[in-house]
Amino acid sequence: MFRGQFLHSIDAKGRVSLPARFRDQIAADGDQRVVLWPSPFDPCLRVYPLAAWERFEVRIAGLSSMDPKVMKFRRLLSGSVDCEIDRVGRVLVPESLREKALLEKEAFCVGMGEFVELWSKPAFDHALEMNAEESNELRVAMEQLGL
Repeated sequence: MFRGQFLHSIDAKGRVSLPARFRDQIAADGDQRVVLWPSPFDPCLRVYPLAAWERFEVRIAGLSSMDPKVMKFRRLLSGSVDCEIDRVGRVLVPESLREKALLEKEAFCVGMGEFVELWSKPAFDHALEMNAEESNELRVAMEQLGL
């Protein structure tokens, strides 16, 4: 499971180092490949170890291709990109994906359990902002989920 938050620089070629803890988790699956997917919900990229992404794809493949929402979601998945982690632990993030996630000089790596998110730090901070009403709504929602 991916846990924690880490700030890393993006080099001139668009490469970002994944935290050593995250690289170790990915390597545990016996593969150095990841899938980058621009989140359709937030200005960030999701980084999935290849094995986790393939499990996700199997779940999506089991859904009806006659459902327009499923098809829209499958089209969103087509924006994913396979990447290799290089020998020093970096992933080359294509420019188009960096633009979608507002990534410029730094990437804020956030462990999200089965995947990692790459954010710009200001966008991440903004995503967590809540007023009192939103905070209460979140509390109620978590209680309804039994958390």
